[in-house]
Amino acid sequence: QPFDPGNFLIHAVSNIICSIVFGDRFDYEDKKFVTLINLLEENNKLQNSIHTQLYNFIPTVMDYLPGPHQQMIKNIEKVDQFTFKIIAEHQETLDPTCPRDFIDAFLNKMEQEKGNGHSEFTVETLSRTTLDLFLAGTGTTSITLRHGFLILQKYPEIA
Repeated sequence: QPFDPGNFLIHAVSNIICSIVFGDRFDYEDKKFVTLINLLEENNKLQNSIHTQLYNFIPTVMDYLPGPHQQMIKNIEKVDQFTFKIIAEHQETLDPTCPRDFIDAFLNKMEQEKGNGHSEFTVETLSRTTLDLFLAGTGTTSITLRHGFLILQKYPEIA
């Protein structure tokens, strides 16, 4: 039977990135994980609207106008809350001698840079970097795998 492997690939890739960045994998049916993936997919669709593109050029004006860009902002805030919650959990359970993942390594570097007033190692930077790794890795890798499957279907002799 034909099927679309898109959702499976997104979940699988996201889970691998989660294990590297967050130090934990999620069950594919986990509500938090599914919600996170849905928010990210919705934002991918919303980025194509003219309102969102205008928001990138004139954010102060667009903050006051209705449109899909407002939903995208809300979605980003929800994803930020998810990330900050995981960072807070890591701060509570951090063992500096045994980093579990990217967040722990970043927190260790934050501690080393504590006296440096010009350090870029802050919780906000950690949240942004974590989100960038998650977003960039999930989207590009799952799309690359999808295209790889399409090529293998078109040219079965290569498989």
